[in-house]
Amino acid sequence: MRRIKIKELLASGEPGQKVIVKGWVRTFRSNRFIAINDGSTINNLQAVVDFENMPEELLRRVTTSAAISVVGVVAESMGKGQRIELQVEQLEILGDSHPEEYPLQPKKHSMEFLRENAHLRPRTNTISAVYRLRHALAFAVHKFFNDKGFYYMHTPIVTGSDAEGAGETFRVTTLDPVNPPKTEEGKVNYAEDFFGKETNLTVSGQLEAEVGAMSMGEVYTFGPTFRAENSNTTRHLAEFWMIEPEMAFYDLEDNMDLAEEMVKFLINYVLENYPEDMEFLDKRAADEEKSKPQKERWEMGLVERLKFVVDNSFERITYTKAIEILENSKPHKKKQFKVPVEWGIDLGSEHERFLVEKHFKKPVIITDYPKDIKAFYMKQNDDGKTVRAMDILFPGIGEIIGGAQREESFSKLQQRMAEMDIPESELWWYLDLRKFGTAPHSGYGLGFERIVQFVSGMGNIRDVIPFPRTPKNAEF
Repeated sequence: MRRIKIKELLASGEPGQKVIVKGWVRTFRSNRFIAINDGSTINNLQAVVDFENMPEELLRRVTTSAAISVVGVVAESMGKGQRIELQVEQLEILGDSHPEEYPLQPKKHSMEFLRENAHLRPRTNTISAVYRLRHALAFAVHKFFNDKGFYYMHTPIVTGSDAEGAGETFRVTTLDPVNPPKTEEGKVNYAEDFFGKETNLTVSGQLEAEVGAMSMGEVYTFGPTFRAENSNTTRHLAEFWMIEPEMAFYDLEDNMDLAEEMVKFLINYVLENYPEDMEFLDKRAADEEKSKPQKERWEMGLVERLKFVVDNSFERITYTKAIEILENSKPHKKKQFKVPVEWGIDLGSEHERFLVEKHFKKPVIITDYPKDIKAFYMKQNDDGKTVRAMDILFPGIGEIIGGAQREESFSKLQQRMAEMDIPESELWWYLDLRKFGTAPHSGYGLGFERIVQFVSGMGNIRDVIPFPRTPKNAEF
């Protein structure tokens, strides 16, 4: 007999069928009922032991999180909430779990405690459901772009450029940190480093993906990115994954259409293919809401708001219009915003969430931002003040996607780089794209963990990635 996964057995197992099941013990009640889970589904399989005919020393080893193998016969279950159960004929302990030492006992644990035990937390219902959704969303990303004829492009993780120009990068070096080689001016001599120049971990695959777009038409990159931001918030990680499509011959409208279509596809895919995990997380989110003050609670449940996003067109407004709405808002007039509203500010999460959650009550796309708060590569508008940028804002999160039409003019890009003190010697190849067959093109970036966070309803981004990397924390 081959081992059958619990998900498959619960879906199609028939009474009288003899099977082998392997998994981890979730609970063992009354010396008789074992709840087994193998990670294939959020649902446990109940295995019923005839304890009078099982060695007592074997049953004592059936403890929470012990790995076991069970041979048994499928039977109709008399218990509530389960169609079938397994009548145990043979029980084998594959790996013991010391009951006094195992940290995740069958009780409610705080998310902070689970983060401290990140190597074990996928054995909980909540985190295993989140990880299955993470897989589902990653698969859906590739399916969406593949079905639309995009090509998946692997961009470098070690790079010599800072695509965002923010300077918040992790340096990559093999030089002696105590006594590095020095130049005659007394500066670190990176010519002697492994790559012969100063390098860092990538903050974005966008610039390299544009190379793909200007040859292959439509490409996307999906990989790890890094920001050395000292941000201890529920929305930021130092290491996260980014989805970055780049498309030749797309203007800003095309870009927004694609981004909205993609987000709706991802959410739909999870709702259609992972209903049991979504049902569990929906109930969990509802329980979490009860502990919040009334004014901070969602008006809709998790699944309800996901369907609301899918079923409604995103509101599209300019940055100037957004500022106008904010200036006329009660929080602004009552001086409740931490950052006062005026044209030219970089909108904060408080402003974004007001627009989404209070004013429009739906996702919002803001376009045409001031050029002074945006990156050098964004296409400049004719007004000389704004660029063809777009951000998609979601409830509970704020910005989830940032993108733009890229500047295709060689002279304008060159001028903008000079204004922002970006050396042409670093990005000569990027300028070359504007010299040899330049064309209108656009793209955007979606922080993968933020869409996982939104779909799963988790309050902290550290709970949607297996091993979160944050300031002062690189455990595991």
